Amino acid sequence: MRRLLKYARDYRKQIILGPFFKFLEAVFELVLPLLMARLIDKGIRADNKVVLWQTVGWMIAMSVIGMGCALVCQYYASIASQGFGTVLRNQLMKQINRLSHQELNLFGTDTLITRLTSDINQLQLAIAMLIRLVVRAPFLSVGSVIMAFYIDWQTGLLYLILLPIFCVILYFIVRYSVPLYQRVQKKLDELNELVNQNLSGVRVIRAFARRKRDVVQFNEASDDLAHVYQRVTNLSALLSPATTLVMNLGIVALIFIGGIKVNTGRLTPGEVLALINYMNQMLLALIVVSNLVVIFTRAAASAARVNEVLDQKTALHQPENAKTAPDQVEFVRFDKVDFRYEAKAGLALEDISFSLNSGEFLGITGATGSGKTTLTQLIPRFYDVAAGRVLVNGLDVREWELTHLRQQMGFVPQTSVLFHGTIRDNLQWGNPGATDEACWQALTTAQCREFVEKLPDGLDTMVMEGGKNFSGGQKQRLSIARALIRKPRLLILDDSLSALDYQTDLALRQALSRDLASAVIIISQRVRSIQHAKQILVLENGRLVGKGSHEALLENSPEYRAIVKSQEETHE
Repeated sequence: MRRLLKYARDYRKQIILGPFFKFLEAVFELVLPLLMARLIDKGIRADNKVVLWQTVGWMIAMSVIGMGCALVCQYYASIASQGFGTVLRNQLMKQINRLSHQELNLFGTDTLITRLTSDINQLQLAIAMLIRLVVRAPFLSVGSVIMAFYIDWQTGLLYLILLPIFCVILYFIVRYSVPLYQRVQKKLDELNELVNQNLSGVRVIRAFARRKRDVVQFNEASDDLAHVYQRVTNLSALLSPATTLVMNLGIVALIFIGGIKVNTGRLTPGEVLALINYMNQMLLALIVVSNLVVIFTRAAASAARVNEVLDQKTALHQPENAKTAPDQVEFVRFDKVDFRYEAKAGLALEDISFSLNSGEFLGITGATGSGKTTLTQLIPRFYDVAAGRVLVNGLDVREWELTHLRQQMGFVPQTSVLFHGTIRDNLQWGNPGATDEACWQALTTAQCREFVEKLPDGLDTMVMEGGKNFSGGQKQRLSIARALIRKPRLLILDDSLSALDYQTDLALRQALSRDLASAVIIISQRVRSIQHAKQILVLENGRLVGKGSHEALLENSPEYRAIVKSQEETHE
């Protein structure tokens, strides 16, 4: 938690002044019982109206000033906690964006969302409580005991007897509730993961008629979370009745002792009333302290989870002096590349070597899981190689500045991703300054101008979350248009033609040859989509088992011939 306080340095004024004003409020609150005693003893009992109205005036003034101090503290606490949360959330998001795909896979999407939301909210609450209560609650507890001794030291001993009793109760409740709160956080992670999985895969769930099973599974996870919450809530709820019991026993003892002392003239009725007020203040302040312990313990657990992400070192280290290279004929080269997803995992790619010149068309095919997508993700340096080199424009990708490297490329992933906004907004992801003319040109090349023109709002048509208001083929073509609009030097289509019919597939490839002077890599299971490529790579189990033109592979590669034959049989 302490390490994260650096993100609150812009709010030092609020963090310092907030507790100061809360301290002033606590001082006024401690003085009020003494004024109440004076009001009763020297005003009401003595029938002295001057003293009575003076004391009432002082009490009202102190209450109003105390309320003002409390409002100022609340205002500062709100500014500091929300500002701290915003800065920390932005920093965490920047760190997540700096991580490579390898580190993102290590954490997982669901836990990162929880850390960005629930964990940071817990830290915001801790900062607010730090400003509002950390000074006030202990000061009131200790101050109440001191004021009791000031009124009557013998009666003050009763406070010292009740204090350790309460602390023992508090210790046992906190000791057993804190681990349960940590379990709640883990159960919340699991529930978020399940919700994300069900929402993202809702169509598959319905297609396999698994709705009842998933409802049961969700209910079980929700009930499990509720069960843990109930346990910790029930345990924490014991604090209030236990405190009330101790407080009432203390008040009974105080009235008994006070009654004796009033009869002997050692205490006045007003002083007894003041002692009762101090008893209430002390025990209520200790309840606040117990709640603070729970809040800060939960915040410490959340801080550890946030720090885990912030401390994660990325494998994608950029050189101090990033380089660029003049345009060359050979744009991409793989030189004996090996790759594994984790240090202890087996090789996902092994001994891959090939080159691609500017303006050429490269096709990649192979069985599912053979490493086709993995190979293309090494070019924009989503991952780093385990051995060998990947060169772009004759320069190792590890020597490029990442943003500049990726600006050279247009990437269309296997799963088409569209963002909420208009069609124009989505296209301008590829080129923020793209004009409507450039948008229509990209749509024309991507073979989707016709259906966009038929939409009532054209480029201003809203795209629902994930592009759910478009078909699979429409989403693929819009994703391709988004990549084309940036006019990349290399276009990578990762199985991005699978939802297109053969005629649209052919028209798209012809348009790319006509309108695009860039190098193109197409990953496809369809031989027809890549058979006209100058070079085709055939992958199997992460190894390059064939390389050459369509005709050369038919002669020399049994693996390629098997793929062609299977598709001919399917077509027949």
